[in-house]
Amino acid sequence: MGSQRLSVVVTRRLPAVVETRMRELFDVELRDPDSRMTREDLAAAMRRADVLVPCLNDHIDANLLAQAGDKLKLIANYGAGVDHIDVSSARQRGILVSNTPGVVTEDTADMTMALILAVTRRIPEGLATMQAGDWQGWSPMAFLGGRVGGRRLGILGMGRIGTALAKRARAFGMQVHYHNRKRLRPEQEAEVEATYWDSLDQMVARMDVISVNCPHTPSTFHLMNARRLKLMKPSAVIVNTSRGEVIDENALTRMLRAGEIAGAGLDVFEHGHEINPRLRELPNVVLLPHMGSATVEGRVEMGEKVIINIKTFADGHRPPDLVVPGML
Repeated sequence: MGSQRLSVVVTRRLPAVVETRMRELFDVELRDPDSRMTREDLAAAMRRADVLVPCLNDHIDANLLAQAGDKLKLIANYGAGVDHIDVSSARQRGILVSNTPGVVTEDTADMTMALILAVTRRIPEGLATMQAGDWQGWSPMAFLGGRVGGRRLGILGMGRIGTALAKRARAFGMQVHYHNRKRLRPEQEAEVEATYWDSLDQMVARMDVISVNCPHTPSTFHLMNARRLKLMKPSAVIVNTSRGEVIDENALTRMLRAGEIAGAGLDVFEHGHEINPRLRELPNVVLLPHMGSATVEGRVEMGEKVIINIKTFADGHRPPDLVVPGML
């Protein structure tokens, strides 16, 4: 692309320091007010931009890409996951796709551990009682939860976030188990004292806590389906800070309501922000508005990676975080 200033369209507001740097480097169009773009907005943005900077709730499919025209050359995604972008169709049209891997690892692992503690120790129930002014004083049998130390944690997806979670869980005295598409190297397993299960069914049936930390792909859609959820112990809990589509949300809701699973902590949902209303009624469920990566530091680092990808591309080189179809 040489040294020309690229035209860049950003679909949502980003941290001020990131937007300021973008203004210095590119002919950037920022989103104001901070509202989600419609498909028509996205199509128009793709026609007038050299680079589009979308977020995870901007669904860019083959039909939308067909409306992009010839100007768009790079989709620099603000986030690590790219399941909302048809990467193969983009590459067929000569459009590169980059992402921001590794930035949210520690933040998301922190939130996963927080959900495990919140569900097992009934923190939201205690908070609700205090905020309502209903606490009548200490009682030996009030708000009894469970001790996390000694519990078996089954991690579904032992990538960066799964591994970071394993380290935290070990610090809390949990026994770490995992199922992954590919087994870790012996030294990696030894570092987190993790036990590998080739059979997901067998692992699920024996765990006290299941944590979903795998991406959403065609092969992981409803990986935790009704049949597999029924394998869980009635005393077990499940948490998800990855992608909502990995769990059959309706089946999970039915089992939670029936007492067949002890609890759940969910930061992501199968249908985005359209949450099953029956989940909100359950006292043994902790629901968060996709906060796993929501730290100031993480958001700034994500923006910095986006800028590096765009600047590298502008200088005529391959973006360092280029997404390759088939390698997701």
